[in-house]
Amino acid sequence: MYAEIVVDVPAKSVDKTFDYFIPKKFENSIELGARVKVPFGPRTIMGFVLGIKETTEFDLEKIKPIYDLLDVTSTLTPELIQLGLDMRQSNISPLITLFKAMIPSALRSTYQKKITPVHLEQLPLDIAALFNDKKEVILTQKHHGLLNKIKSEINKGTIDLTYIVKQKHAKKYVSILKLNKQKANLRGAKQQLLFDYLKHHKSGKKTTIKETLNLSYSTINSLIDKRIITEESLEEYRKIETRYKPNKKQITLNPKQEEVYNKIKQDNQFFSTYLLHGVTGSGKTEIYLNVIEDALNNNKEAIMLVPEISLTPMMVSRFRGRFGNQVAVFHSHLSIGEKYDEWRKIKRQEVSVVVGARSAIFAPFENLGVIIIDEEHTSTYKQETTPRYHALDVAKKRAKMNDIPLILGSATPSVDSYYKALHGEFRLLELPERANLTTLPKVYVEDMAEEFKTGNLSIFSQKLKSLIKDRLRKKEQIILLLNRRGHSSFVICRNCGEVIMCPNCDISLTYHDKSKTLKCHYCNHQEKTPKNCPNCDSKYIRYMGIGTEKVEEIIKETYPKAAVFRMDRDTTTKKNAHEEILYEFEHTGDILIGTQMIAKGLDFPKVTLVGVLVADMSLNLPDYKAIESTFQLLTQVAGRSGRHEIDGEVVIQSYNPDHYAIKYAKTHDYISFYQQEISIRKLSGYTPIYKMIQIILSDKDVGKTLKIGTKITLKLRHHLSGEAKVLGPVLPKVARIKNFYRAQIIIKYKEEPMIHSLLQDVYDTFKDTIIIAVDHNPNLL
Repeated sequence: MYAEIVVDVPAKSVDKTFDYFIPKKFENSIELGARVKVPFGPRTIMGFVLGIKETTEFDLEKIKPIYDLLDVTSTLTPELIQLGLDMRQSNISPLITLFKAMIPSALRSTYQKKITPVHLEQLPLDIAALFNDKKEVILTQKHHGLLNKIKSEINKGTIDLTYIVKQKHAKKYVSILKLNKQKANLRGAKQQLLFDYLKHHKSGKKTTIKETLNLSYSTINSLIDKRIITEESLEEYRKIETRYKPNKKQITLNPKQEEVYNKIKQDNQFFSTYLLHGVTGSGKTEIYLNVIEDALNNNKEAIMLVPEISLTPMMVSRFRGRFGNQVAVFHSHLSIGEKYDEWRKIKRQEVSVVVGARSAIFAPFENLGVIIIDEEHTSTYKQETTPRYHALDVAKKRAKMNDIPLILGSATPSVDSYYKALHGEFRLLELPERANLTTLPKVYVEDMAEEFKTGNLSIFSQKLKSLIKDRLRKKEQIILLLNRRGHSSFVICRNCGEVIMCPNCDISLTYHDKSKTLKCHYCNHQEKTPKNCPNCDSKYIRYMGIGTEKVEEIIKETYPKAAVFRMDRDTTTKKNAHEEILYEFEHTGDILIGTQMIAKGLDFPKVTLVGVLVADMSLNLPDYKAIESTFQLLTQVAGRSGRHEIDGEVVIQSYNPDHYAIKYAKTHDYISFYQQEISIRKLSGYTPIYKMIQIILSDKDVGKTLKIGTKITLKLRHHLSGEAKVLGPVLPKVARIKNFYRAQIIIKYKEEPMIHSLLQDVYDTFKDTIIIAVDHNPNLL
């Protein structure tokens, strides 16, 4: 028997399956989707089994055997194998990168190079010294200075090189103590205490018993040695700590929710994509819970995606309140071991629901009943690194494969999704009112140019100042949004005008006051804040712009008695930091300051005021979706206010108060915003009217980047129809990142049957001379 295996080498030249002989000892145990250890050239590497067959068309003398099985049961399900093959049709990423994206990092193999001396006496002294009574040496970075010599000795045959496949994962085991004898002659009170404990409890964790009874390990081990008690090693899942207890509240659907739920329920046995457009607080989550409950009652499983890690604790609380231990959690802030344990719960069919961020779409369920994507408009569902994919596209493929409903929910659907709903590709469902009959918050738009003219130089308008004081007096809560972290956005010399730039990127460094450092938010470069200008040595250095850190500083100075919390990337680096901040704010806080991660999905009963400090920040970004993103951000964060018994208010501060994104956000009018935005898209030739693909080229030589970009543009224009538009190459606003210059080429088209094969040809032609990436329906650079 033979296996078709894709090997763990992310290179286009080997982006195919290779046939390997299956030894007799593995014939009855090897499975499709299993990981195996195979020889590949001089190396031993990991691969996935994608096919098993009786014969091979290749020369039998050249077929190599599988060395070992890394899995007793398959890692990839048949569905995930087919999913990877389908994704590969429109994705230039190597197949192995797609499959590795589907599994937890604990299952991704790492490789070590091991050298052993063949003729130690013939080795140069510095190479021979490496072994120094050792039979083998694992090569690491400390050996880099000797690599050329080592390579030379390998070629001579005086050293043997082998490759070792290492796995990252480690199951967690705990020691369990059990009573082995019902009667025993014991010495001392401590031994008697342990004996009596186990007689009563039957068994217990060794560490727990030691701490509870205040015992020493010698006491425990002495009874083990006497065989009075036994010690067993038992596998245990890592516990994911949470401050939020399961929320078991039961809610009866209102008539509108019931209507929407029944429409989904009627067709839950067939594939269909629903767009659930419901205003903030309309009760979309309760509909999700009812649909999932139906799936579980039919012995099926469910995937629930949420866009931000900050949403996960609250969402998990609701789901665990409803479904108990049937829920697994999957997101980037789990440790490698925690992710591995949650993945194994899914694989072992110990849970039926997964709640998580983007990567949870690859959960290895084998009997899916429904997939739900909450806040479907959010850009974080898009993977921006290799392999590039959008979770919504993957969800569509899985829903079609399983013939099940896919539900997309949002108060501010993407223009693309709403267009598809209006044109029959999706089924549109509407929830136009809040579930508890509360009104949407009243929104004030404050013109900051007028504030400046009246002498208000503060970052807060008079209206916002007044409402903050009012809410603090009433003991109600406030959310302040500024979508820029750090203290000051750039540092400038007032003498010569020098702006301190990142040495690796074409962007100014951001000042962070807590660490007294300048940081680049692109490459993570950081340096100490200079006392003098690096250009003219002047002492007149000025900190310009504002970030969340500075807002926190001003708020604490202005309202010293207020309990203030800040939530951005800088304050959420530690494990569970998102959850800790949200929990503490909900129970003890007055003011929460943050970036866009606080704008969606959060439900705090006492929040009655939301302030948006600089609403224009994203309006002028070089992306055709910038206006849409601004409207969505403003509408979503406004929806955090007044969600329960107390009416809410929102203050939007802007220098462009008449811009249609701000005007329609003020009135919570998605439909009018959509109509104006889609008319502009039609005139400009953007999605969803046109399909778009972005090719990104990267190299340290800007001239080379543009030269190859020009060649690619000419090739595309030659082969595509006259209706397609090929723009570029151009350098984006931030042209250099991590010392690599980037050029972008944009393709706009409606129907081009050969475009995927053409892009593959472009990639194959230029991949060896420049870094090239292809991005479908991109967020422009």
